[in-house]
Amino acid sequence: MEKTIIHTDNAPAAVGPYSQAIRAGDFVYTAGQIALDPETMKISGETVAEQTDRVLRNLQAVLETAGSSLDNVVKTTVFLADINDYKEVNVVYAKYFANSKPARSAFAVAALPLGALVEIEAVAIVTGS
Repeated sequence: MEKTIIHTDNAPAAVGPYSQAIRAGDFVYTAGQIALDPETMKISGETVAEQTDRVLRNLQAVLETAGSSLDNVVKTTVFLADINDYKEVNVVYAKYFANSKPARSAFAVAALPLGALVEIEAVAIVTGS
């Protein structure tokens, strides 16, 4: 199976030795996205809700570049700096996944890159291939 590296300037550049996403067959696997503004490469948002919104906009940009969308996401993994933010993240998350509700795991972690409050990765189906 061929794999293709996905890159878009509409989402933050990788801050390490990894790709924004990899397309393999009819699936795209994203790297975890934090709330980096792709123009400034600085964390955007003070609250977990603001950061979740930026994270999901970043994921959306990567998925669209790969030929997919948030509606085609089959699985997400949510990493939280504080598990008490779970409900607040859900409010924003539900707006982005109103039409489709992917399978999901959520974990509290000791810390996230650059002091982020939330990180989300996704697996999606690529359509029209």
